Amino acid sequence: MTSEPSPLDPAEKVDLWRQRFFEAQAAAEEFIMGEYGEEGVAAWIQANSRITAELLRAQRPAGVSATDHFMTRLQRQLLLYDSAVTSEPQPSGTVLRNADCGILRYRKRAARAGVVLTFSSPCPYCQELNTAIAARYVEPDVTVSCEQAGDGCTWRAETPHAPGEDAAGSPHFGRAGG
Repeated sequence: MTSEPSPLDPAEKVDLWRQRFFEAQAAAEEFIMGEYGEEGVAAWIQANSRITAELLRAQRPAGVSATDHFMTRLQRQLLLYDSAVTSEPQPSGTVLRNADCGILRYRKRAARAGVVLTFSSPCPYCQELNTAIAARYVEPDVTVSCEQAGDGCTWRAETPHAPGEDAAGSPHFGRAGG
């Protein structure tokens, strides 16, 4: 005899989506590394960054710069894992401080539970992927960088000129794929 499962509450749904995403990501990492090695990971990052940049271009709200859209997406991605993240506007751009990365914390917890992880840390992959997305998406005069800091990181999206000044004269439609 079977019974209908009870509906999941919102917190259970979030946990289940995190788990499923983690499982899919771990499987992809293991497959790519096993079949293609580091070159496969680099090709995967390039394909993923191209696809994500195209989606971001299609989804960008009117009146929002590509840089702001990218940084908001990155912040929301980190918040999905309950990261301790703040966004600080600066004269040269935006600084996103991730004081305690929930993605890193989630992976550490999975490893303690016996899950075999392909990468010892998700940080290099995350940094390479998100800087590759930014290179394809944000305005050409914006530099996006990341610095690792303990169990977190600091992302910066900066322009070399003063706010309101358009050094390149570009209309800020975002960087074309490269």
